Amino acid sequence: MRQKAKWWEALEGAKVRCRLCPRGCVIAEGGRGFCFIRKNEGGKLISEAYGRISGMAADPIEKKPLFHFYPGSRVLSFGTIGCNLNCQCCQNWHISRAKDIRILREEVTPEAVVETAIKTGCKTVAFTYNEPLIFAEFAMDTARACREAGIKTAAVTAGYVNPEPGKEFFSLMDASNVDLKGFNEKFYLSHTGAHLKNILETLELIHRETSAWLELTTLLIPGKNDDLMEIKNMCEWIREHLGTDVPVHFSAFHPDYNMTEVPPTSLKTLNQAYEIGLSAGLKFVYTGNVWEKPRETTFCPSCKKPVIVRNGFEVERNELQNNRCGFCQAVIPGYFSS
Repeated sequence: MRQKAKWWEALEGAKVRCRLCPRGCVIAEGGRGFCFIRKNEGGKLISEAYGRISGMAADPIEKKPLFHFYPGSRVLSFGTIGCNLNCQCCQNWHISRAKDIRILREEVTPEAVVETAIKTGCKTVAFTYNEPLIFAEFAMDTARACREAGIKTAAVTAGYVNPEPGKEFFSLMDASNVDLKGFNEKFYLSHTGAHLKNILETLELIHRETSAWLELTTLLIPGKNDDLMEIKNMCEWIREHLGTDVPVHFSAFHPDYNMTEVPPTSLKTLNQAYEIGLSAGLKFVYTGNVWEKPRETTFCPSCKKPVIVRNGFEVERNELQNNRCGFCQAVIPGYFSS
């Protein structure tokens, strides 16, 4: 099910330049881009992940995490292999850094994804597990099929993409959780091989030029990106450029991949980040990868009462009436009604 890729140009000597992400990989005949799944075959750029997946499962939407997008509903999640980042603590490194295309054994069509979502009672299809932007052609065709069937779509992404393909991609998504990995260019470059500037541009693009619901996640890594002033600067940037309504999730790091020597994130650091976000004016701040019910709860910014109480990935109580607080009738931003 290989398909000619979008966003590339032919060069001399049968080479091609991929224009999907800021890497701008120049790929010789038979070679692959940094992401691995975009390949030069006969002077044409091919997406080897089109219609081929590494795994699929039905999850709670809270696992993405998306807290303001139909809480308590189910989402059909799937991914491929490869990534255009090189995060040193990647928890899915066995697929994101995979160098064997044979891992993509299962073939599915966009229509088959829709059928599976319906059969499993999933309201949403999520492109996740590895970076969905690198298999954008397949994700976009699947999103179109989902839209026709009344199924929502969500992208769980690091957001490293050029503006033109980024706008095309996110305009077809109903929601997205973007992994904002820190707020320091030196850390971004050394830890992921990407540039912070490009990620911030993607966030502004989603917010200003698409209708996709946006949430952010930052994995706090001890001694790497957990400086409190840096977190404060990030929260203030979010407030000024994305607004106060965007939910922000601070997640605990657990040693993995090439960072097994770094200790887990302390509860103290998570709680400090939580308070910094609220102090910066953000209305919806959460912590993740730890079970802290008060910091997984959605509070009404107006009356301060708990309107969605979560326990891990489960919703224990939902006091919303459509998009309004059940106590004071204030509007809560997000998508909550069916």
